[in-house]
Amino acid sequence: MASKFDIAMSRNPHLAEYVKKIQAELKEKPEFYEQLSRDMKDLDWVNVIYPVGDPIFIHIYGRRAERKYHVIQPELTDKEKIKFNKIKELIFIKAGYEPPHKTKEEFERQIERLLKDSVRITKEYEDFVEPKGFFAMFKNIKVPVTQVEYDKIDYYLKRDIIESGPLEPILRDPYIEDIHAIGIERVHLIHKIFETMETNVQFGSYYELDSFLRGMSERMGRPVSTGRPIVDGALPDGSRINIIYADDVSIKGASFTIRKFAAEPISVTQLVKWGTFSAEIAAYLWIAIEYGKSLFISGETASGKTTTLNAIIPFIRYSHKVFTAEDTPEVQVPHEIWQRLLTRDAGPEDSRVEMFDLLKAALRSRPNYIIVGEIRGAEGNVAFQAMQTGHPVMSTFHAASIKRMIQRLSSPPISVPVTFMDNLNIGVFQQAVYLKGRALRRVLSVEEILGYSSELGGVMTKSVFVWDPLRDEHIFRGLNNSYILEEKIAPLLGYSDPRKIYDDLFLRAKIIKKMIAHNIFRYRDVVKIIFDFQKFGTEKLPFTV
Repeated sequence: MASKFDIAMSRNPHLAEYVKKIQAELKEKPEFYEQLSRDMKDLDWVNVIYPVGDPIFIHIYGRRAERKYHVIQPELTDKEKIKFNKIKELIFIKAGYEPPHKTKEEFERQIERLLKDSVRITKEYEDFVEPKGFFAMFKNIKVPVTQVEYDKIDYYLKRDIIESGPLEPILRDPYIEDIHAIGIERVHLIHKIFETMETNVQFGSYYELDSFLRGMSERMGRPVSTGRPIVDGALPDGSRINIIYADDVSIKGASFTIRKFAAEPISVTQLVKWGTFSAEIAAYLWIAIEYGKSLFISGETASGKTTTLNAIIPFIRYSHKVFTAEDTPEVQVPHEIWQRLLTRDAGPEDSRVEMFDLLKAALRSRPNYIIVGEIRGAEGNVAFQAMQTGHPVMSTFHAASIKRMIQRLSSPPISVPVTFMDNLNIGVFQQAVYLKGRALRRVLSVEEILGYSSELGGVMTKSVFVWDPLRDEHIFRGLNNSYILEEKIAPLLGYSDPRKIYDDLFLRAKIIKKMIAHNIFRYRDVVKIIFDFQKFGTEKLPFTV
């Protein structure tokens, strides 16, 4: 019986040809995986191929710190490139007479129809000879192609016209976190398992790169130009892109960075399994968020702040109205009543909508929770006003510690008075760390903000969780000593003994651990269990606790 690898190679001759070539070079045949495992991160030598959707496959090979990322896709010969360029020219001419398409599917069907109208299928290879003379332009030109050539050209037409051009194979890869391109050098990326690698993807010329970025930015509605060389936006899949266009600004040529956006957020159980934070931290945040406390997830760039934010949003009560305000759409909310708003920085000055405007609108919308993608400027003051009027707020923030966070919040341009700082209840501090040669993300501490002390001349805080790097464990310092749990939440539940709140915390921690034990990691499955617990208690859980 043929293996899945054999089936893939028989269906994709270019894959079989590549495997034969690379096997001779590496002296071993690559292993084929439909899905990768995070355990592969610890392997010293890697030689794996995995699919990202026919006809594209990814080959990763090499020793640690020297690994290469190779896109395997059909390759056009020089003669096939001539045919491809002529067919694309014919399609562009004919497309001007076509009705406008409304969906991507309609566009694909239109390209397929125009392709068939521009070619003549042949059994044997034939060179394409351009018709000459004045009357050539009036002929119904048909480019001769074999079925193999047709399939290749069909792939490249859709890749370049409908999809994302040379970057399409990488954007399809679900294991990619970041993509970095500088000029026409080879593209580099950050892989979720194998970390930073050089790819075999690059733009053939500065003209091709500039055309790609102009087209990409126009599709986002934020056109880039020499007069507006720096643009932030979102791709159709929600991934965030930053473009630096002008070569007098980006010396090595136009550059861009893409932060991939997962179609389905990573669940809280998955983050606990990976050790980002403990089940007890998750349970603590569960109680705090369910009962309307405000918190910021803070840390440096690429520390995993937005990932953690998305994972804990399901702790908001299932029936609550959630309002989100973002520059680029990254926050995912599973609640039925979700008002999602984005800033608008294009167009005339008076038509632009800033984060400040969105937060002011939020206060009039009477949401149960306000989530801000990231607080950077004056909108932070509005967020604190929202907290002061009883609207809990969650956001991400750039600061490495509670001290730095308070300093940034109380300084321009945010300028929150230190006496108002206790409107924010909790700070979660996260960082990318290197532990035993591995790049990991860890919550370093969870801090409670108690309030301003005139005697001490500053804001009082308390660490309820801290990370021990030697044992890679989170220590619960706030056990029987949490201000937020005992002073703020226990009275809402009518507990005469405020320490009874810790029974609620450990019950939730047990639920999270049970989900992990039962391999419940899909976001939607985790959300259902959290919502069912909020509605019915433990009786509707799929396991006993």
